[in-house]
Amino acid sequence: MSNSVETLSDLPPYRYSAALAADIEARWQERWAAEGTFEAPNPTGPLADAGRPAGDRKLFVLDMFPYPSGVGLHVGHPLGYIGTDVYSRFQRMQGTNVLYSMGFDAFGLPAEQYAVQTGQHPAVTTAANVANMRRQLRRLGLSHDLRRSIDTTDPDYYRWTQWIFLQIYNSWYDSSARRARPIGELEAEFAAGSRATPDGRAWSALDAAERHAALDAYRLAYLSDAPVNWCPGLGTVVANEEVTAEGRSDRGNFPVFRRTMRQWMMRITAYADRLLADLDLLQWTDALKSMQRNWIGRSEGARVRFATAAGDLEVYTTRPDTLFGATFMVVAPEHPMVTALTAPAWPAGTDPRWTAGAGTPAQAIAEYRRAAASKSDLARQETKDKTGVFTGSFATNPVTGEPVPVFVADYVLMGYGTGAIMAVPCGDQRDFEYARAFGLPIPAIQEPPAAWFAERGIAPSLDTATWPEAFVGDGRYVQSGMLDGDRSIADAKRRITDWLEERGRGTGAVQYKLRDWLFSRQRYWGEPFPIVYDANGIARALPAEMLPVLLPDTDQFSPRTFDPDDEHSDPESPLDRLDHFKHVTLDLGDGPQPYTRDTNVMPQWAGSCWYELRYCDPTNTDTFVDPAVERYWMGPQPEVRPDHPGGVDLYVGGVEHAVLHLLYARFWHKVLYDLGHVSSKEPYTRLFNQGYIQAFAYTDERGLYVEAAEVEERDGGFWHRGKPVNREYGKMGKSLRNAVSPDEMYDAYGADTLRLYEMSMGPLDASRPWNTRDVIGMHRFLQRVWRNLVDEGSGALRVDDSPADDETRRLLHKTIAFVGEEMEALRFNTAIAKLIEFNNHLTGVVAAHGACPADVARTMVQLLSPLVPHVAEELWAKLGHTESITYVAWPVADPALLVDDTVEIPVQVNGKVRSRIVVPASADAAALETAARVDDKVVAALAGASPRKVIVVPGRLVNLVV
Repeated sequence: MSNSVETLSDLPPYRYSAALAADIEARWQERWAAEGTFEAPNPTGPLADAGRPAGDRKLFVLDMFPYPSGVGLHVGHPLGYIGTDVYSRFQRMQGTNVLYSMGFDAFGLPAEQYAVQTGQHPAVTTAANVANMRRQLRRLGLSHDLRRSIDTTDPDYYRWTQWIFLQIYNSWYDSSARRARPIGELEAEFAAGSRATPDGRAWSALDAAERHAALDAYRLAYLSDAPVNWCPGLGTVVANEEVTAEGRSDRGNFPVFRRTMRQWMMRITAYADRLLADLDLLQWTDALKSMQRNWIGRSEGARVRFATAAGDLEVYTTRPDTLFGATFMVVAPEHPMVTALTAPAWPAGTDPRWTAGAGTPAQAIAEYRRAAASKSDLARQETKDKTGVFTGSFATNPVTGEPVPVFVADYVLMGYGTGAIMAVPCGDQRDFEYARAFGLPIPAIQEPPAAWFAERGIAPSLDTATWPEAFVGDGRYVQSGMLDGDRSIADAKRRITDWLEERGRGTGAVQYKLRDWLFSRQRYWGEPFPIVYDANGIARALPAEMLPVLLPDTDQFSPRTFDPDDEHSDPESPLDRLDHFKHVTLDLGDGPQPYTRDTNVMPQWAGSCWYELRYCDPTNTDTFVDPAVERYWMGPQPEVRPDHPGGVDLYVGGVEHAVLHLLYARFWHKVLYDLGHVSSKEPYTRLFNQGYIQAFAYTDERGLYVEAAEVEERDGGFWHRGKPVNREYGKMGKSLRNAVSPDEMYDAYGADTLRLYEMSMGPLDASRPWNTRDVIGMHRFLQRVWRNLVDEGSGALRVDDSPADDETRRLLHKTIAFVGEEMEALRFNTAIAKLIEFNNHLTGVVAAHGACPADVARTMVQLLSPLVPHVAEELWAKLGHTESITYVAWPVADPALLVDDTVEIPVQVNGKVRSRIVVPASADAAALETAARVDDKVVAALAGASPRKVIVVPGRLVNLVV
């Protein structure tokens, strides 16, 4: 049986029911599509519209575009989409030219894995999924300009993704100019001798391979032997964010191993300072900016060189002032000096705890490195048990001259600093725990204050054997040579850094946690690289006229998978098996030559790094975006503020993309800006994170999630197929099997009801609980609105030309003002509450007079139209209008009707409220005092006493002091 509110067959024929809603919605969606109602004109080019010129007032509203999964949308997905649609419709009624569209981020591992599982080509499944989602979004009534919709798998789109990659590849970052420049300008500097080559020889003395290597060292996109996450069970490299804390793939739960492979990298670190500084230009939340700042992780410190028999071992430290307490060193298992540091035998007297049990140093370290390779970076950092192996080598502490042992331990990562640390156990908790576990010395170099000892219940002492933990604070320097005494940390850091620089043992440095971006994937379903290799293995960029490099059609799209535990297996891209794709003959300016294509593909991030630019100019075949069109939609707006960076006016999406997607997109955009391809410094001026829709989920006795829709509540518990299940709460989605399809809601109530319910549940940026039973409340509200204007029996209008009474007019104009302010601020839930309040008043008016005043009806429909566009269009047409309500001007509140005629004023006697008086809103102080003195309750409270002082705050209060 349907869960719709209409379950009886004897409903009035013109009641606003699910069936009537479906009819209304289908008709208006057809008309909008046929008339191109939401098509936003460009200032120039093929999308310019002489009938509706672009105009000076524009707004670019953008949703983070979805991945077209096989199961389609659930009701949690449209939360942000409905919000942006309401705002876009409201702004059109303000006379704004609104660019609002939707595309699909359709390349990537999920589609490929789904294709592998089903045996269908990912192009087939992706196209079907996109079609399904387009259908679901259309039924929601979103006002997208469909001419601008893109799909990242469309060759006409990824042609320009490849072109942008080449712009990055053919660029370098000039740190003195603080911007990217064409690689040709770097080559010219080398040739002119104004910039020295890496080895100092003249540019003309270098052969082709040497010149290529010199340029590659500067390119913003470059090949490098990099540590990656290899997943044999999936047959591909996976990104860090795709690895669980247990060191397994989030898709398939296979083991993941760290290994070094030749990969494409993006030199995003060159932009670290600008990515940080320009956050100040953006209208993002402080929390979001903090997430980006923390990810970039800028710190100031020093690079310090420790001498070893294998050469200098360099560390980066933010606290060079603690060098006197460095009693051992730790290098990451992947550090390139591990082999050179590994001694042939254990030195005499080596502590057994340092040797990992047995064998030679080489054997112990090899086994340890194998174990570390199976852990994710997150797991390595969060593990509480400190493990490691002594290399058998020592380094010399540059300030004490003392030998310190060098260990290999997995809590140190190659991804930050140099992959090696100087361990200062008295001042760092991880080093403290490691030193305790391995019996290493922990000398105190700063004296904790007395309060620190008191809080821990121990006597003050520099004997760290009595300390329960490291001292992480600021204390008096002790046992620190030249630093001993009372001085600030900043002063101590400067002094020791100067000392190191004078002796050639270190330099001041700025460091970032941000690492260069790993940009290769050993998959099929992604953008091919526009790179080929000549007979000498030198990379050659394809010219623009050879783009796109099409992804070849093949039934061999499955990656080669291996035993999940086979860490020594070799990755193989599916494209590597296609000889007709891999081996080509091309003329790149020096005659036809044989070349080998790069057989990796780009990561899914590539298509989402620039899609907002293509929305602006999607049909342009000459360039990725016309400069005039980009300036119109995304250019800086100095009239708003002098430092306006340009970019999308409102970008809405989930906070889960707060770091990676946004950093990557900002990086690409800044390169394009530096090269003169765009006028905007940033891609997204204003960012708004919508909340999540949450719902109950249920797990069985195995801890596995079961379909929430199949669970029944009875006898005070929850049951699934006759067995008890546990209930929990979480984000709606397929992983928790608690998703509700919007199709169910469309069928049961109509799209306008779903839109209204999702917007009424709470603030747009807050997560909110879904309860299907509550949807009916919004449906009934729409029925009451409909009933106030339309006779349910005949379908005739219940509207006449009689003027509204003063109370209704005043309440209507207050509603206009309030709803407009809330719409502008994206507070749709409070706007809806005000509309419900006004409609309740209107119900009484209609009941008393038998009809609704026409001017009130028109205004009510206008106010509702951004929220419930289908029913608003239908009512607008019934009111006699032939044009769509889309561009009808938003009503303007009469200021005179926003001021109350009378106000209620509290009257206090000796500061305590004794009564309230109703007076004209314009009453002055004398009139307020007179009214207060004659009020019966006030007279009784005074009990014959005369006030010695009267305090009057017009419009606020009267206080009589006796």
